[in-house]
Amino acid sequence: MLITYQYKLNPTPEQASTMEVWGELLRRHYNYALGQRLDWLHRTRCQIDRCSIVSEPIGDIPNKVDYYSQASDLKQTKELFPEYKNIYADCQQQNLMRLDKAWKRWLIPDKTGKRGGRPRFKKRGDICSFTFPRVNHPKAGAHLTGNILKLSRIGEIEVILHRPIPDGFVIKQATLVKKSDGWYMSLSLEDNTVPEPLPVDEVKSAVGIDVGLEKFLATSDGQAVEIPQFYRKSQQQLARQQRQLARMEKGSKNHQRQSNKVARLHLYVARQRKEFHYQVAHWLCSQYDLIAFENLNIKGLAKTRLAKSILDAAWGSFLNILQTVAVKRGKWAIGDDPRGTSIECSSCGQRVEKTLKDRVHNCPHCKLVIDRDWNSGINILNRVQRTLGLAFAGCGGYLGASPMRQQFSIVSLGSPFYTALSG
Repeated sequence: MLITYQYKLNPTPEQASTMEVWGELLRRHYNYALGQRLDWLHRTRCQIDRCSIVSEPIGDIPNKVDYYSQASDLKQTKELFPEYKNIYADCQQQNLMRLDKAWKRWLIPDKTGKRGGRPRFKKRGDICSFTFPRVNHPKAGAHLTGNILKLSRIGEIEVILHRPIPDGFVIKQATLVKKSDGWYMSLSLEDNTVPEPLPVDEVKSAVGIDVGLEKFLATSDGQAVEIPQFYRKSQQQLARQQRQLARMEKGSKNHQRQSNKVARLHLYVARQRKEFHYQVAHWLCSQYDLIAFENLNIKGLAKTRLAKSILDAAWGSFLNILQTVAVKRGKWAIGDDPRGTSIECSSCGQRVEKTLKDRVHNCPHCKLVIDRDWNSGINILNRVQRTLGLAFAGCGGYLGASPMRQQFSIVSLGSPFYTALSG
């Protein structure tokens, strides 16, 4: 299993300037390589027995352009533009590999038949990272010894190791990333100590979770986590800083400084949200062996009037983090179809129609009255347990659960970034 550790770098001004130059040169090479591919596609897309009534390319039809042909042209690039000789060769090859992956995602559909968007030309500053594919190898361009990172043609850079690299982890590659508050190093580590998932027959505790906007999530056993709304709370400050940015002349030093302030605020909000997601994921995995969730169409939901709140909650990022944490801890995190989970009664199975403003599930058949998110969490858990062949209860979730409570207990996770209500 590959995991990523990110550390802050402390480069000298000369080293930081060199890395910025590398990023700009790689951006230009990326755009040139993308132009080559698009030109080849334009010249070869017309069928041989007919012509377009608008325009037709002239000249010889070029050979197919791919990663290998473009990588073999790197030698010629260095002869024509000597500044590319200062960039480590592996970094230039990794830059072309990024383009190749984006190109294939666009032209070749995946298993579900979906394709990625068309690769775009990068504006100045868009490429702010480059990768050393080998670390601590005799022919590698990056060597990490203690808290010193030695990079080919850049020099030694101090690394702020806020947590040690665990014993037994193998460093596969290092990516240097520039963010609004400085340079960082992302290490891809291979972990061979990931525990085997718990056998299904040995699952002792299970829970279903229903994510939402009123509460971040509600569990099938009557617990809820308050939604922090980090972006909403920072909106006023962001608006003030963005108004100041709009009044400044583009390209000026003041505009650059103010733009960096805005970027730092966005980065701070993103880090708050990510920390919160990890805390919730670890809390769930420490309490339960099986976590059942719903596979939401978040892209479609983000096109509604609730788009800002949905993107602020970032359910997709949370579910990805939850699955990663579950694998690392040997637990199960399984998704299921979300259709009908709020309408179906968790006790008798009858359909109880509701609108979005109806927050209470009131079944006229079995007289069950609970919160709709609670009811949905129980249904999600029952569906996943049915899929796995586990025993499940009609109401209250997993067999052996405590008696159902009529009100949620609010979980306080003790995050340093937000204050949760204690139940």
